[in-house]
Amino acid sequence: MNERQLPNGTLIIVLGIFGYLCCCFAGLGVIPSGIAFYMATKSEQLYKQNPEGYDNYSQIKTGKIVAIIALILNVLLIIRIIYVISTVGWDEMQEEFMRAYEEAMEAQGQ
Repeated sequence: MNERQLPNGTLIIVLGIFGYLCCCFAGLGVIPSGIAFYMATKSEQLYKQNPEGYDNYSQIKTGKIVAIIALILNVLLIIRIIYVISTVGWDEMQEEFMRAYEEAMEAQGQ
């Protein structure tokens, strides 16, 4: 039987890694990692319909694991941001950021 590739195998991994890297940006990595997880789930369903017809299922599984890890990290970061804003307050957090920014600018001599 002629084996084919499951769709979007490489894209799933790339989006999962991109979602992991974007978790530093206030949890924005939820978007690419969520898309990767959705695409991996769709590819898994396609594989389950005809397991003998596809040969890159391990790539899909790897991409799904990376996407799940990225989703968990991003969700934890979003929860932490919400917690910090609710306990410290937005104004105090903004003032602390501006103070640190001004100190950094003075240290650089600008």
